[in-house]
This record gives sequence, C-alpha cells and structure tokens, in this order.
Amino acid sequence: MTSLAPFLIFFVGAIFVLLTRGVLRSIVLLIIPIIGAANLLAMGEGVHLQATLFDYSLTVVRADKLSLLFGYLFHLAAFIGVIFSLHVRDTVQHVSGVLYAGSALGAVFAGDMITLFVFWELLAVTSVFLILARRSEQSFRASMRYLLIQVLSGVILLAGVLLRAHETGSIAFDFIGLDGLSSWLIFLAFGIKCAFPFLHNWLTDAYPEATPTGTVFLSAFTTKVAVYSLARGFPGTELLVYIGATMAMFPIFFAVIENDLRRVLAYSLINQVGFMVCGIGIGTALAINGAISHAFNDVIFKGLLFMTMGAVLYRTGKINGSELGGLYKSMPLTTGFCIVGAASISAFPLFSGFVSKSMVMVAALEEGHPIVWLALLFASAGVFHHAGIKIPFFAFFAHDSGIRTEEAPRNMLIAMGLAAVLCIFNGSYPWLLYSLLPYPVHYEPYTVAHVITQTQLLFFSALAFCWLKLTGLYPPELPSINIDVEWSYRKALPSLARWGLRLGRSLGGGLSTQLQRAIEQFLRQVYRHHGPRGVFGRTWPTGSMAFWMTFLLGTYLIVYYIQ
Repeated sequence: MTSLAPFLIFFVGAIFVLLTRGVLRSIVLLIIPIIGAANLLAMGEGVHLQATLFDYSLTVVRADKLSLLFGYLFHLAAFIGVIFSLHVRDTVQHVSGVLYAGSALGAVFAGDMITLFVFWELLAVTSVFLILARRSEQSFRASMRYLLIQVLSGVILLAGVLLRAHETGSIAFDFIGLDGLSSWLIFLAFGIKCAFPFLHNWLTDAYPEATPTGTVFLSAFTTKVAVYSLARGFPGTELLVYIGATMAMFPIFFAVIENDLRRVLAYSLINQVGFMVCGIGIGTALAINGAISHAFNDVIFKGLLFMTMGAVLYRTGKINGSELGGLYKSMPLTTGFCIVGAASISAFPLFSGFVSKSMVMVAALEEGHPIVWLALLFASAGVFHHAGIKIPFFAFFAHDSGIRTEEAPRNMLIAMGLAAVLCIFNGSYPWLLYSLLPYPVHYEPYTVAHVITQTQLLFFSALAFCWLKLTGLYPPELPSINIDVEWSYRKALPSLARWGLRLGRSLGGGLSTQLQRAIEQFLRQVYRHHGPRGVFGRTWPTGSMAFWMTFLLGTYLIVYYIQ
C-alpha cells in the first residue's frame, strides 16, 4: 500500500460521525471529504493497494484517469451533500451518507471484480437507510423494494464474476465485452444499477421517498458508479447506443404527466444517464469524453435541482406541483438556484450541460448514427420541458398557492450556491474539466453553429410549452398515480399469484396431495411478499440473497477444487 485507500477515510470518518454530536459532528462531516480530496490529489496513477484471496490477487485500489475523475467528482458531491445536510440532527442519515460515499469510492477504484462486488453490495446496504430515514409507511415499502432489487443486482454480478473467473482464470476489472454468459450477467447487473429500460423503477420508486437530504446523496452515486462500470467494462458495445437512446427518450413522457416534482427529477435522472450510456456505446474518444464529462456535470446540476426541491419540501411539507406555486415570493434565492440548475440541465450556452451533452450528440453523427442523433435531439427538447421549465414553473411560479414560508436554511443555501457556481463555471470555462477526461480533448463547444442550433432548439421548445399551456393542452398537475413498469411487480404479480392459488385449489382433486401442497406453499409465499397493496413485504430480503450468494460461492469453490 503506497497511498491511503480513498474509501477508508470515509469509513473511518463514519465512526467519528457516530461518536460525535452537535457542532463537533458538523466539523467532522466537513473534514472527511476535504481530507479525502487532499489524499486523492496526492495519489498518482497506478496500483496502490493489493491483497490475496485464495489464488487470486485483489487490486483493491487502482487509479487511472477514469477512476480519478470519478474520485474527484464523488468527493465534491459528498462535500456539497454534507453542507446541505448540516441542519439535520439525524445520526442515521449522517453515518449512512458518509458510508455510502465511501462505498462509491471503493467501487470506482476497484481493480478487480471481487472488490467491485463487495462495494457494489455496500452501496445498496448503506444507501437504503437514506430512504428509511424518512420514517413513513411509503418510504419503508419503497426501501424494501429498493434493497431487494439492488441486492439482486449484486447476486447477478457475483454469478457473472464467478463464471468469468472459471472461464478465463482472471478477475481483473478491465474491458469485458459481450462474449458469453458471464459477460451478459455482469452487463445485466450493471444495467440494473444504471436503470436500463424495464429495470428502472427502483429509482423512480425509491428516490422520491427518501429524505430531502438523502435524495441529494442518492442522485450522486449509485447510477454514476454504474456509468463508470459500463465505461470500464463495455465501451464501444453497440447495444448500449440503442439502450441509451431509449433511456434518453422514454422518461420524458412520464415526467411531463408526473405531479410529484422529485419524481419528475428521478425520471429526468434516467433521461440524462441515457446520454452517458449512449456515449459509452459509441465508444470513440469524443463519445467517452462526452459521457464522462456529462456524468460529472449531471451530478452537480441534478444535485442542485434535487436540493432546491428538497428545500421546498423541507419548508412547506409539500412536493406536488398541484399544491405548490408562488414560492418565489418566500424563497427567492432557492428560486434563483433552481433556475440555474434548470438552465444547466437544459444545456443553455454558458451553463454546464451545454459543454458535455453536445459531445455525445456530435459523436453520434460522426459515427453514422443519424437516427440516434435525432432521438437525442428530441430528448434534449424534452428535458427542457420537464426539468428546465416544469420544475421551476410549477414549484415557484404558476398559480399562487398562498403558501408563505421562510427561505431555505443557510447551510442549504450555501450548498445550492456552491453547486450553482460550479454549473456556471463548467459551462463558461469547460477546459479545466476537459483536462481531467480520459482522452485528450479536441472539441470546441462554442462554435457559432452549435450555439445557434441549441438556442433555436430551446426557443422553439419554450414556444411549444407556452402554446400548449395557453391552449390547455399541456397535461395539468393532478393528484394521481402514473402506471409504469413497476405495475408488473406491484399489481400484476400479486394478482397472478392469487389467481394461481385459486387455480391450484380448484385442481386439487386431480393433483397429488404433495404437489398440491407445494404449489399452495409457493403461491402463499409470493402472495405474502406481494400483498394486496403491492408491497414486497416487511421481511428483509437480504437473508435469502445471502443464502444464494453463499450457495453460488460454495458451488464455484467445489467445482474449482474438483478440477
């Protein structure tokens, strides 16, 4: 070990957070990412920590330009998130937030897939407490579904890693590619955490149910670790081009009709990750640089938007667009910061999204993907509608809800102000960010053609919003529940289980007694975990997951030693 492991600073720091209170705890929380950043700046490229497990060499800390960039990003996100949460006097949130950030750092610096798996599961276990900390019935249910899906992703990852180790004799975490069952399993595990289409509802289900401060942490780490993992293991995989384009488009339709503004941002998060996934799939230097730089910018501007909505929820207790409006009178600074975040995510010139999103779109054209380029262009217009206009308009303007409250707490304003400054700095002077990217950057964002094209797109998108709003065609903000893919496991599967149970009973005379009992026992288990209200259940799913992890590991070891 030639340098201190980045995750270790956060894990040890969490112990001090647990043991301190009041002002001392706030000081400890602020010091942890500062010390971590200083340690990271002193860390050069190369392998810094290795260990041995059985016959395998574990590369616990490996630094290169890709992992270092995400390391800088995660320290910055942790620092801003800590500032935003200083007003909270909740040990659970503080400790879990620090451990969660440390787990993300452990994942991006992992040089082998066993180490990656360990931190992959720690991400799930540490982050779930940010949802539970809201202490409501809805957050409890969402956290259980979230944990089950996240741990399942880890089980699939472990299965793929063990198969790959058996096939190749290596557990190194480098380029993988889609060349067999093991790689497909790893790809699926990454896809779950990345919120691929049909695998995305854990995000839109859980993030809006977290605490106002917890959602800021959640938006920064899990999906970005998955983006990093795809960039490390599957660059140039053409399938990702079409998955990314789909991710960029479909959330728009849900976000436009969604009433919960934090859920709108959750859909918007998937939309932005779609641009990153598409760039990774294209696989050229320009596309990879665009995907990574957009991941960096997204953590800042999406975190800023989640912070503004968290401040609104904290002060008003409301987050539905139908219940808000007119808050610019009471929260003018928060309104201004929200507009900066909206301009950044919409890729206005001189704001951060402008200098990164366009790299992916240009790469799509250069590599002969005109249809994908059109899909990304449509997604760019759509994100301006649902995040650039809808969020600030319905939260702070629209009709006057009559709510009069205080401005956000000072620590929240400082965190939002810091994020806003970064959004403007990266958009106005992107070359510092470009210098940190994995490949040399030969790209000029501020050309006349690019500025005019983007300005026209934004202008006509705004014109379309105004026309739809004035004619009454824009979907109104109504208290409602939108049906998404999660319907399949919250409603369809429980209904199918009940139907199967009735069918089993009706066919009881034609089946053997033992088979009948087995069917009924299985269906009752499904029914219990998917009850009439669509809840996975109040039992923690980690026990069964741990069993299957142990089973897979044991099976692999037996096969390995027999051979």
